[in-house]
Amino acid sequence: MKSLSLFSGYIYLFLAIVTGIISNGFLKTTESFTKLGPTIFCILSIIICIFCLSKAMTIIPVSTTYASYGALTIFAVTLFGVFKYNQTPNLYGIIGLVFIILGVILLNLFGKLK
Repeated sequence: MKSLSLFSGYIYLFLAIVTGIISNGFLKTTESFTKLGPTIFCILSIIICIFCLSKAMTIIPVSTTYASYGALTIFAVTLFGVFKYNQTPNLYGIIGLVFIILGVILLNLFGKLK
């Protein structure tokens, strides 16, 4: 039963990451919240994101949940910027993104809380 609960926690985390990427990725299209449609879209997606994140935190430790959410969202939104807005990070940005992903992997594999 515990593994099913943990699985649902990771489903919520996945949904939080996806909706966080959507919200942050399309934030530029709101043009400083002057365009109503994109603004409503971003607000709704971030509300769903926070809801899913809070549900995940009831199952997965807060540190693991938030670190995974933050890091993977940062990484994906950077890729979103590359493909949608042609904003390519420099070498230092790429190295930083690699460290972010390595940190998430280390936290999830070896960062067990006592």
